[in-house]
Amino acid sequence: MKAELVLGEDYYIADAGYRIFTSKYLLKRGYCCKSGCKHCPYGFDKKTGLIKK
Repeated sequence: MKAELVLGEDYYIADAGYRIFTSKYLLKRGYCCKSGCKHCPYGFDKKTGLIKK
């Protein structure tokens, strides 16, 4: 069973209507998707394609 996402804790809605995941949620998910997420806690740089740690 999947856990439901919690608005304000796992994500928030941007002015344009997009769902933006928080770093807390991305850490809880457990892996980097390499999509260049705004709050990526893994240090992925979309320009270089590398994870900086």
